[in-house]
Amino acid sequence: MVRGIYLFTVPFWLATSASGLGSSNNLLHLGPQGVNFWQLENKAKNNAATYGSNSRLMSQTPLMAAQQDGGIETQKGRLKKKYPAHRFTQPLDHFDKTVKDTWEQRYWIDDRFYKPGGPVFVLDGGETSGEDRIPYLDHGILTLLSNATGGLSVVLEHRYYGESLPVSNFSTDALRWLNNAQALQDSARFMSKVKFPGIDADLTAPGTPWIYYGGSYAGARAAHMRVLYPDLVFGAIASSAVTHAAIDYSDYFEVIRRTNNQTCVGHIESAIKAIDRILDTPFMSKPLKTLFGLAELQHDDDFASVLTYPLGAVQATNWDSNVSETTWSRFCEAISAGGAASHIGGVRIPAEVINYAKWVREEIVPLCPENSSVEECFGTYDDSKYQDISDLSSWRAWSFQVCTEWGYFMPAPGDPEQRSLLSRRITLDYTAKGCKQFFPPGAHYSIPLWPNVTSVNSLGDYGIAKDRLAFIDGDRDPWIAATPHSWHAPEREDTVTRPFKIIPSGVHHWDENSLTDNNLEPVFIGKIHSAEVNFVREWLRTRFGE
Repeated sequence: MVRGIYLFTVPFWLATSASGLGSSNNLLHLGPQGVNFWQLENKAKNNAATYGSNSRLMSQTPLMAAQQDGGIETQKGRLKKKYPAHRFTQPLDHFDKTVKDTWEQRYWIDDRFYKPGGPVFVLDGGETSGEDRIPYLDHGILTLLSNATGGLSVVLEHRYYGESLPVSNFSTDALRWLNNAQALQDSARFMSKVKFPGIDADLTAPGTPWIYYGGSYAGARAAHMRVLYPDLVFGAIASSAVTHAAIDYSDYFEVIRRTNNQTCVGHIESAIKAIDRILDTPFMSKPLKTLFGLAELQHDDDFASVLTYPLGAVQATNWDSNVSETTWSRFCEAISAGGAASHIGGVRIPAEVINYAKWVREEIVPLCPENSSVEECFGTYDDSKYQDISDLSSWRAWSFQVCTEWGYFMPAPGDPEQRSLLSRRITLDYTAKGCKQFFPPGAHYSIPLWPNVTSVNSLGDYGIAKDRLAFIDGDRDPWIAATPHSWHAPEREDTVTRPFKIIPSGVHHWDENSLTDNNLEPVFIGKIHSAEVNFVREWLRTRFGE
């Protein structure tokens, strides 16, 4: 089926999300459907230069209007010129000395505030291009901390992301050096050996105090670096740090269900329950999919997984409206719009399902290019769609980490009595099936049957702790159940030596970004930023014996 000509709509968060990730990245843990979202969004983004000026979303926010005029690209270009990339040579394998290959790890520095004797603050780029983190050099957490302490700021790109590519393809064999141990050793080696351009002083650790910052996966890395390399890492701030790896992370959607607008949540629950009930009648599957604009989609679980798309947008909301996305709020408004129920083939279709369907038709289906079928865009049973090893995209690198060590598959709750925002057709096996699809066995490496989450949890899990290791979390973050602030974790005190802080109504590492004029920040964000500056100053004061 070829649909009529339409205008590409670029999701707001795709270009501007403070987290550096859009809904598709947040939903990669749904398996191949998350990859479908990722690929479709990036195709839309690549076409934005042609179609974007007429997109419906362009008029919704001032920042999107700026993007229409090239504002976002202009800002990116300005920051790349202001902060040129540097490179540091790393071994492909830190532990097998018979492997002689090396690669270049990218990093960026800001020495505006540096004073001799000051600390170094390094921000871990995590599972995205390091270029996405450059704004934090300019007006983010690095700026705040370096300005307060006379420090040097660094953004360090993670192996296999951005341009820090140790290999020429992303085959299963070529990805075997992408693991926690190798990546942690990258950071340790960088800290102990780097020579910063334009700075005569030796700022390597441990002679200079280094403070490690990371958010989300990178937040867990910050915590792991402080524990595993205490002589090199003087202190660490672990924001939204997912220190607990889990094969089943259905808690992601449970947090959304518990902490968001309960009217909206209620409508989603009601709609999903009705959809599951309708799908239980086999002859109703096609008419229901037709209502959603997905008539050609062959498998019911693929159809159900498409409906999770707006839930992934919760993570990309931010306190700063200039970088926050609007998908979640617009979806909630749409599904809660009211209206009358309808009937298909004598089966009652509640109003919230009608509203859900309208939103999917208008917001998700148009991501599918006109020359592609719905099955080609949203189907997940064609393995060949996911096996292009020349694709060096972040989805493939992060999916490999998910499948080998981190897990976080996101099915519906296993307890049928537990309330759910997801269809019961989204099972653990469905969300994990991408691992075998993406990464067929190689000559030298095969992915495990299930991720080896013990390799992560053995480093401290929920209870990971160390002096001068801070944990910062938002109480509405879908990832909070995997952090030390989880309801599954032991209670602990908040002290200067071991800060343990919650951002009220905060979502995903909301402390990472700031404003050029800090006085314009909301009070609750200014409060967490002040706390971070204060405990870091105290850490450094004790270091220098002041």
